[in-house]
Amino acid sequence: MSKVFRFAPAVKELRLHLCQKSSTSEGARKFIEQFYVNLKQQNPTTPILIRECSNINPTLWTRYEYGIEKQIPLTGMSAEQVLNAVESLTSKTTSTSANRLPK
Repeated sequence: MSKVFRFAPAVKELRLHLCQKSSTSEGARKFIEQFYVNLKQQNPTTPILIRECSNINPTLWTRYEYGIEKQIPLTGMSAEQVLNAVESLTSKTTSTSANRLPK
């Protein structure tokens, strides 16, 4: 049940926006309860921020090097689906170089 992984080196920050009470954020809240501790233990130097706000749609944001950010809406997802979304944005295969601004 404790599927845990290391973030790619390009990942600089993970942010989770959610509502404290709405049913659309239930999976995000359960994700925090079930997976946050192990995720943080495996990635101790990467900030993992939890942002609660009333009536907001749950969203996962990942910031990479060079200030690049990507997001995934988490509305109605289960805790396991949220974990899969985290994995998809923080894996080593996530490419950020293609999103760089031209010099």
